[in-house]
Amino acid sequence: MQQQALKDTSVSNEYRNALRSGINYATVMHMSKQGVYDQLISEYGDHFQPEAAQWAVEHMSDIDWNKNAVESAKTYQKEMAMSRAQIQQQLASPYGDKFTEEEAQYAVDHLPQ
Repeated sequence: MQQQALKDTSVSNEYRNALRSGINYATVMHMSKQGVYDQLISEYGDHFQPEAAQWAVEHMSDIDWNKNAVESAKTYQKEMAMSRAQIQQQLASPYGDKFTEEEAQYAVDHLPQ
């Protein structure tokens, strides 16, 4: 679905560019779905229209959001020496990474001991 969406000429270049940018944020920076959306529409980020950003995140079918949460959690554990409770809170916080509660729990459950 994601690859098809990137080639879908029935949608505007803006929508496809939002998808390309969103994929980059998700794969390079391991951002959450909400984090990607917020970055795409941010006046300090990509400035995409909300409709384009929403279309983009809905078509990011190849992204494993649980894996992104785990990768972010590993960074917090290694680089910032955070406790599991702190990591879970940071991952799920609306002021932090904005992963879902389920994704944050999955990440903490899959951290190395």
